Amino acid sequence: MLNFEQIKQTAGSYEADMTRFLRAIVKNPGESCDEKAHVDTIAAEMKKVGFDEVNIDPQGNVMGFMGTGDKIIAFDAHIDTVGIGNMANWKFDPYEGYENETEIGGRGVSDQCGGIVSAVYGAKIMKEQGLIPDGYKIMVVGTVQEEDCDGLCWQYIINEDKIRPEFVVSTEPIDGGIYRGQRGRMEIRVDVKGISCHGSAPERGDNAIYKMADILQDIRFLNENDDADGAEIKGLVKMLNPKYNKDYEEARFLGRGTVTVSQIFIRLPAGAPWPIPAPSPLTGV
Repeated sequence: MLNFEQIKQTAGSYEADMTRFLRAIVKNPGESCDEKAHVDTIAAEMKKVGFDEVNIDPQGNVMGFMGTGDKIIAFDAHIDTVGIGNMANWKFDPYEGYENETEIGGRGVSDQCGGIVSAVYGAKIMKEQGLIPDGYKIMVVGTVQEEDCDGLCWQYIINEDKIRPEFVVSTEPIDGGIYRGQRGRMEIRVDVKGISCHGSAPERGDNAIYKMADILQDIRFLNENDDADGAEIKGLVKMLNPKYNKDYEEARFLGRGTVTVSQIFIRLPAGAPWPIPAPSPLTGV
């Protein structure tokens, strides 16, 4: 039987250490492909608290192992962040951060550096209290490039590092609940083409931006509309309706799908003002 009260008390005794560790991570920028300071900080902490093995793979994922079994239970947290955007919108320095009695603020504290801190100290507690099952080892991994290339990190770990856990716990912030995953994920790129012309005579051309504007609205309707008979573009909520989906029970179990536009780029003719390089995926589903 697990002694939950003892585990809770032990975790509480490490509160100051975990707070220090978290703030040490987020004091450095860690945007996708620039996670080195985060990786080095995490690797050093893993060694400090007694991980049996600590590795950084060629992609940059930092991995710590507790135990000696051949079966792996993994705890994952991506350690890259998005940018800070407009600094004027912040009420505090996102890298200096802040803390009070109930919260810690900073870029990446919630998504997802707090998760790696919890996992590192969770593994430490498991080792100290003999909670690692026979034949297993605990893997705590701080993965990179999730914000830009969601899933690429674990594809690398499985295909290149040749590590395939029996079970993975994601430390994505879920407000203290237990969530099941996942609905699946898809990226769709939509390209439209036009004909360039001078701005003094737009009727001579074929404006690709106008074409894309209609597509963007339709994507918005897919996410926001209901599935009423009169709806010209029915929203993705229709997947939960047996009228439209014979597998509606499974769909209801997983939850309604969502769709959004995540990036948009334009390539202009040579010599036109403000060229933006190389198109990229336009929509993330």
